[in-house]
Amino acid sequence: MQTNKHTSKLVLTALMMCVIMVSIMFIKIPIPFTQGYVHPGDAMVFLAVLVLGWKYGAAAAAFGAMLGDVMGGFAAWAPWTFGIKGIMAIILGLIIEMAFRKEGRSRNSVMAFIIIGMVIAGAFMTAGYYVAEGIMYGNWVVAALGIPWNIGQFVVGMVLALIIAEALLKTPAKKYFTYRLPAKNE
Repeated sequence: MQTNKHTSKLVLTALMMCVIMVSIMFIKIPIPFTQGYVHPGDAMVFLAVLVLGWKYGAAAAAFGAMLGDVMGGFAAWAPWTFGIKGIMAIILGLIIEMAFRKEGRSRNSVMAFIIIGMVIAGAFMTAGYYVAEGIMYGNWVVAALGIPWNIGQFVVGMVLALIIAEALLKTPAKKYFTYRLPAKNE
């Protein structure tokens, strides 16, 4: 029985890795005045953590996002993306785990931890790409132009991830979730 659970987790990790990669590769909105773009990949990173937990979610986020850069024509960004998206997933997962360790947790308190975790993870991502762009471009002003776009990307990602997670929790897929919200009446 334990082998089946482990196999399912590996398969779901690979699936989420591919979903993250595809969401980065094929849905791109260029950022004016920079060479960058925004995408719904952060939503899938957040969703990967909710479904898989922080360890497997971080692996899916790091490798999926890196492959999205490599396959999407932005290979120079791949090492930065690997670290930034992986750490982003770890931050979210560890904050969510704090919520689940609390005794007498309510749906609202868990949801607050999830949202706070997403905001902190998104802030890390924004700062990480600011540093990466500043180093790569050699220009901190141009790097600053990407900050509002990265904030918008993770905020939209938060909303999408929460909507998708709520929808999935109403299907048989809920059995695969590592982090499930308490029922609404709790």
